[in-house]
Amino acid sequence: MRLFETRPHDDGLPGPERRIAVLVLVLGTLMAVIDTTMINIALPSIARDLRIAPSRAVWVLSLFQIVCAATLLVFASLSELLSRRWLYIAGLALFTLASLGAALSRTLEALLLFRALQGLGAAATLSIGPSLYRMIFPTRLLGAAMGMSALVVASGYASGPTLGGLVLSVADWPWLFAMNVPLGGIALLLAWRALPTEPRRRGGFDMLGALFSALMLASFFLAMDTLGHGGGGLELAAMLAVSGASVWLFLWRQRRASHPLLPLTLFEEPRFTLAVMVSGLAFIGQGLAFVALSFLYQQEMGLSPLQTAWLFTPWPLTIMFAAPLAGRLADRVNPAALSTLGLALLLAGLVSLVLLEADSGVIDSLWRTALCGLGFGLFQAPNNREMMSSVPKARSANASGMMSTVRTVGQSLGVALVGVFLAADLGSVQASLWLGCVALAGAVVISLRRVPLTPAPQREPRSQRPSPGSK
Repeated sequence: MRLFETRPHDDGLPGPERRIAVLVLVLGTLMAVIDTTMINIALPSIARDLRIAPSRAVWVLSLFQIVCAATLLVFASLSELLSRRWLYIAGLALFTLASLGAALSRTLEALLLFRALQGLGAAATLSIGPSLYRMIFPTRLLGAAMGMSALVVASGYASGPTLGGLVLSVADWPWLFAMNVPLGGIALLLAWRALPTEPRRRGGFDMLGALFSALMLASFFLAMDTLGHGGGGLELAAMLAVSGASVWLFLWRQRRASHPLLPLTLFEEPRFTLAVMVSGLAFIGQGLAFVALSFLYQQEMGLSPLQTAWLFTPWPLTIMFAAPLAGRLADRVNPAALSTLGLALLLAGLVSLVLLEADSGVIDSLWRTALCGLGFGLFQAPNNREMMSSVPKARSANASGMMSTVRTVGQSLGVALVGVFLAADLGSVQASLWLGCVALAGAVVISLRRVPLTPAPQREPRSQRPSPGSK
């Protein structure tokens, strides 16, 4: 397989070691991503068994997401001191042990404690996952590696609800957490063997920056959660004020820290800055679409939850098909141009979904959803490649943390905006979808600006390529 072949002068790991290291990253990512989507299905069962209100059971999901999002940047920076190998192993161990604790929990308080610890473990692994792909794979295969990363995330999102439903059909909800224990144990053993070592950075850690970062992101996500549930008033204003003040303090600290949590010099590279902006807008659009389409299908088209799930299926499935292909192409052609094409297809697909009639047939919906997934799959891997390749390797952990944070913040903001539209009665569900189209149109415009900035990756001279019969 091309991803695991070794050529002279390759950086990264040799082919056999690369296979094991990739398996570690796949297992770690799948456990974290599937855990998020799988638990959605179990919330009614958790509320019933723990004898709590459904509104309180939602915190089993929300707390995990808030803790994970609030600490992504912190762990990305911390990896420079501990090394990415040891941080990933520690994150896997914490996530696995916390999963065991969650499976054994019999009160909401205990379950929430272990869900918070799970969120910390997931943040440690997800924050540096993309940078580990860059460390493991040779530069010539960076796009293909980013395509594999996108494939794994899409697979997790696609299979989580189905896997959760299958487990709950034969067992109780604690088994959803218990499944992570043997998988985590296997991933830990393989990680100990295969993840590469690297020199650690000498110097201090930006504790004040970490505090401001966590406060900034946690208060933002609490505000988004309040908005998403139709809340407002003094509580919302206070959380937004705390988040805004924390942003200012965080930026102030980053300009003065000797070892900043997020070096602002990263944003002096136009390719990186534009890729971050495009990614944020794209995930806002996707977050808006995912929630708004659920209401469109069920409330305005009269479909059942099962039919709605069926109509969503082409989105992640086409991402799983398109992302690896786009990643390989991004190693050969201009990745900014390829991701711009993907954004344009995603925008066209979402516009076509907004124009769906209430009496439209299933096939009419399926091809539009598939077009969205195809566009997002063509966009994500090349854009991630552009983000990671535009910064020095020494800063790849920071870029990786920023990538994960932008994805999480953008998706959550999109979800919250649908809640605002519905709570404030600002029009039909189509109004939310049109807002998603506006976000994607902005992403296309910004992405067009970076196409001339990004050269196509240089092909190796023919003399350095292996002969057709070589391995």
